[in-house]
Amino acid sequence: MILTVTLNTALDVTHRVPRLLPHASHRVTGVAERPGGKGLNVARVLGALGHPVTATGFAGGPAGTLVRELLADCPGVTDALVPCAGTTRRTLAVVDETTGDTTQFNEPGPQITAGEWSAFLARYAELVSGARAVALCGSLPPGVPVGAYATLVRTARTAGVPVLLDTSGEALRRGVAARPEIIKPNSAELAELTGSREPLPATRDARRRGAHAVVTSLGPGGLLAATPDGTWQAAPPRALSGNPTGAGDSAVAGLLSALAEGLDWPARLTRAVALSAATVHAPTAGEFDPRTYEEVRGSVKVTPL
Repeated sequence: MILTVTLNTALDVTHRVPRLLPHASHRVTGVAERPGGKGLNVARVLGALGHPVTATGFAGGPAGTLVRELLADCPGVTDALVPCAGTTRRTLAVVDETTGDTTQFNEPGPQITAGEWSAFLARYAELVSGARAVALCGSLPPGVPVGAYATLVRTARTAGVPVLLDTSGEALRRGVAARPEIIKPNSAELAELTGSREPLPATRDARRRGAHAVVTSLGPGGLLAATPDGTWQAAPPRALSGNPTGAGDSAVAGLLSALAEGLDWPARLTRAVALSAATVHAPTAGEFDPRTYEEVRGSVKVTPL
C-alpha cells in the first residue's frame, strides 16, 4: 500500500467557458467536481495505475462530505481521512476553451484544532507502519504547525518507509531538514528554498540541505533530478497544450509508483514526465489521458548531466 497525505484537502471544481473575459458575465459550458488537494490527486493517479493507495488528511463540512463521496468512486483508493470541525476548502479552475488557459481560485483551508492535529498524528502513525512509501503533499491548513511535515517525515523514517515531500515555503524548508527520500519542488519553490534561480546548482544545493534526491519541475521542459545515482534531465518529446493543473501531482504519482516498484531513476523520470504530459492533455484538471501517457512514455528523452 502507498500512503498519501493531504492535510489541506479540497473540492476541485472545474468550469469551462467559451472565452474568459475580465468584468464580463460568462455562460459555463461544462462543470466537473473532483476530490482535490495535491495528495488526493496523487492518490487518484496511483489508483488508476493499479497501485493500492490509502489517502489520509482532513475533511469536514459539506464540501468534505462530497470529497469523501467522490473519493469512494476512485478505483484503488481507500479513504482514511480524519474528520475536522471546519469546512474543507474549494478550488475553482476556469478553463478558457478558446485559448486553453486556466485561471485558478483557491480558498483557504479550515482551522485545525490541537485536538484534531493530535488525532491525525495517531492515525498517521498507524497507517505509515503498513505503507511501502508515503507522499506528503500540499499546503498546511490554518492551525497545523509549520513543522508538521518534518514531524511526519521523521515518523515515516523511524518506520523505515521512504517519503516523497511536495510542498513549499517554510514547510518545505523544515521538511527537507528531516531528510526525506525525495522532494519535488517547482522552479519557483526551489528558488525560494535555495536563493538560486539556476535550476541545476539549486537542485544540487537542495540535496545538501537534507533531501536524499531532488526532482525539480521545469514546466514544459520536464524534470531535473539530482540523486545519489546521478543527475538527469527528462523532457517530453513535444510541448502539449491543455490544462496544467495537477500535472505536478501526476509526476509525483509516477515517481512514487516507480519507487515502490524498485525501478531505476531514468525509468522513474520517464514515467513521471509521461504522466505529467498526459495530465496537461486531459479534459479535466487532475486527470490523465491514458492514450497520451502510452504515446509519450516511449518518447521521453532522459539525458544524464
